Amino acid sequence: MNTRHLNPLAWALLGGGLAAVTTAGAIDLPWFKKQTAAPPAATTPVAAAAATAVAPLPQLPAGTAPNYRAIVQQFGPAVVGVTVEGLRKTSNEDAEPMERLFRGMPGWRGAPSAQPFKGQGSGFIVSADGLILTNAHVVRDAKEVTVRLADRREYAAKVLGSDSTTDIAVLRIDAKGLPTVRLGDPKSLMVGDYVLAIGAPYGLEQTATSGIVSAKGRSLPGDAFVPFIQTDAAVNPGNSGGPLFDAAGNVVGINAQIYSRTGGFQGVSFAIPIDVALKVRDQIVATGRAQHARMGVQVQDLNQHLAESFGLKRPDGALVASVDPKSPAAAAGLKAGDVILAIDGEAMAQAGSVSARIGQATPGEKVKLKVWREQAERELTVTLGSARAENETVADAASGTEPGRLGLALRPLTREERQQARLDSGLLVQGAQGAAARAGLEQGDVVMAINGKPVQTVDDIRRVLEGKPKSVALLVWRDGDRLFVPVPLG
Repeated sequence: MNTRHLNPLAWALLGGGLAAVTTAGAIDLPWFKKQTAAPPAATTPVAAAAATAVAPLPQLPAGTAPNYRAIVQQFGPAVVGVTVEGLRKTSNEDAEPMERLFRGMPGWRGAPSAQPFKGQGSGFIVSADGLILTNAHVVRDAKEVTVRLADRREYAAKVLGSDSTTDIAVLRIDAKGLPTVRLGDPKSLMVGDYVLAIGAPYGLEQTATSGIVSAKGRSLPGDAFVPFIQTDAAVNPGNSGGPLFDAAGNVVGINAQIYSRTGGFQGVSFAIPIDVALKVRDQIVATGRAQHARMGVQVQDLNQHLAESFGLKRPDGALVASVDPKSPAAAAGLKAGDVILAIDGEAMAQAGSVSARIGQATPGEKVKLKVWREQAERELTVTLGSARAENETVADAASGTEPGRLGLALRPLTREERQQARLDSGLLVQGAQGAAARAGLEQGDVVMAINGKPVQTVDDIRRVLEGKPKSVALLVWRDGDRLFVPVPLG
């Protein structure tokens, strides 16, 4: 029996008004719209506080009981609600049994391949000119994104970029003089420290909950690049993207996932450290996308028996299970059976520490490894490569040549998507506008080739566009069929 259910904290209204917790079944909220609607003149305590000057919170010693009221008053106005609308492709697993049975037969029209959805999440303002951080899964597949401030003002938001590897997205709204949060250092957190979460669980905006840090550096399945902060602060679907504050009112994390067997809060929640998010923010603001380094190894945790078999006194370090023969690790001489003890002098106690450290590095960066091999320590220098993650999201394939010329938002297929579509490679269309939309490209299509050249990454398309062609021919996979689509570029 699978006892682990790690759920993103977005919640969605799918096709016919049904409220559903992402990956966790459905809940009915017939009272929601009536309950949350308020006369225009009504104000919440947080909204009212936005217009009131609040004295800066003092930097408290670690472990000091926080003044939650002051934190909410000062920084609550910088916490926003994020609502999204779009179309989400329906997978074969979601189809009704009759749909799966008769799909493809002559005369069978079946259900639409994409279904409209509405979703709700949270976010927070990090610059007074409208830069906002949230989770990538909150804005995934969104065509329209709306940000609602604590004082009830609403703005259409532009997604500057998102990175599903770390689950971070950066939004921009056209506004000035906005309240902002104060950013902290998650490395200063200790287990047992107080924390406060503010967000919009189930769409109930400006909800504050508190708890303590339960653990640090958690590595979760499918999220090896992120050393999560575990807390027992109550967060629920809709809290995704909201800030996690320390006792002094500094944002130290972004609430992202919960461990639950029911879809609701059960005492275990996870936040992305803010330093991880800020690295992604800086890259997205500068280039429209985030890059992650790759070493090319599979690592696992040691236990006492494994440690003793390798001649180690303690089970500290990451055991190298395999090395990609064409990887930077192989070029540097790393071998299966090595134990990585430290990277650039920083001790690596677990396999997750290695994945997080390398994933947050920059491609091309050189790192020094201390490894244990044949009962002795050795040092190796690895020049890291580019991860080109399967979940990479790029704002526009034409970025860096003629922005917006092609008008496609693309990402490589995941392993599961390739298996499902029986494709070796391809780029999934997450959004189409401009020339691509006019040519009939739509969300859910897979671009397999451009001008006869197979595509593995977004850079394959960029290289063709650098030649400034007047038109391109895209080989597209759509619902099991392959077709060429000519795209005039003007």
